[in-house]
Amino acid sequence: MKVVEINSVPYGSTGNIARKITDILKNNSNSSFFFYSWTKVKKYNTKSDEKIIGTFFEKLLSIMLERLTGYAGHFSIIGTYKLVKELKKIKPDIVHIHNLHEGYLNYKLFFKYLKNNNISVVWTLHDCWSFTGHCPHFELSNCNKWINGCENCPIYKEYPKSLFDNSKKMYKYKKKWFTYLDSDKMTIVTPSKWLSNYVKKSYLNKYNIKVINNGIDLDSFKPIENNFREKYKIEDKIILLGVAMDWGTRKGLDVFIKLANDLPDKYKIVLVGTNEQIDKILPSNIISIHKTHSKKELVKIYSSSDIFINPTREENFPTVNIEALACGTPVITYNTGGSPEIIDDKCGIVIEKDDYNSLLKTIISFDNKNKYKSHCLERSKLYDAQDKFDSYRILFENINNK
Repeated sequence: MKVVEINSVPYGSTGNIARKITDILKNNSNSSFFFYSWTKVKKYNTKSDEKIIGTFFEKLLSIMLERLTGYAGHFSIIGTYKLVKELKKIKPDIVHIHNLHEGYLNYKLFFKYLKNNNISVVWTLHDCWSFTGHCPHFELSNCNKWINGCENCPIYKEYPKSLFDNSKKMYKYKKKWFTYLDSDKMTIVTPSKWLSNYVKKSYLNKYNIKVINNGIDLDSFKPIENNFREKYKIEDKIILLGVAMDWGTRKGLDVFIKLANDLPDKYKIVLVGTNEQIDKILPSNIISIHKTHSKKELVKIYSSSDIFINPTREENFPTVNIEALACGTPVITYNTGGSPEIIDDKCGIVIEKDDYNSLLKTIISFDNKNKYKSHCLERSKLYDAQDKFDSYRILFENINNK
């Protein structure tokens, strides 16, 4: 069985998932290849089974044209032709797609190739972008136009940024191209039941939809003894932890700022993933950690914390919640996306989005961490990354054996 993984980048959560699946398949006597768009992080272009789609100049030009016109996936013609040429040499049984946005593919040419060569496709959706006219998330803007057809997009200037609102036309283009394959030739995978329910309402609903949760490395994420509390002189504090890569309103930065002002002195908030700009608006009683230097350092922070707080307003299936559980730390999360699917009442609490008063009361009344620790660890076993990658392998085998 030959499988090709395609993603916008070779790093981060989506890139690591694609690379791990590639390795799992090879370890089971399959041929597997990983294609991704040009990246300045050259260390990722080291394996013979990994190939770059397009060039720096073509990707840069494509992104510029997409922003100037609002037409995504209309450019990168040369890079897509070369990708198709490579795929014709490989003759894959299955093409596994991840993120397509980032200006590196011509969607019409790519899906035409898949259709004409009768290739089975698995498409893992990491957000909602595939069935909207523009946005990867729409809950914060409270917009449901995508169900029938996008127009007058309220966030067209946000990622992926555009100077013009072409969401109406892009919705029609994406619907045409992304449903080009016959209903039995593509399987949609979502990491959460929440996202699968949205897909069922979209133009992608003619395809088989399967839920495979995101997973984490349980050999790395586990409780460990450390001196984090001593290092920051907070041995006697109740530590509330927040972790994100893109702090802002969407991730609930304002909620943590408000909590810092409203909670008694016995609480200490620690935020990981901040930067110097964010530091300027944070109260002095919040510990700001810009970046952890290793996974082990992050595990130490998770292990030292009493409660993991996730007041995210838009989400798919946040692995930070799982990482906290795996380190024995209970989770309090807003009811957004797939966040509530990760926990149960033995290892966390779900708060309705933006119900700040309930969040504050829940934190203050929360019992001792040790009451939840064993349940957290047991729950995290549901999200062993190795099991999730095996689920993909089994899915591919079932498709290939039809």
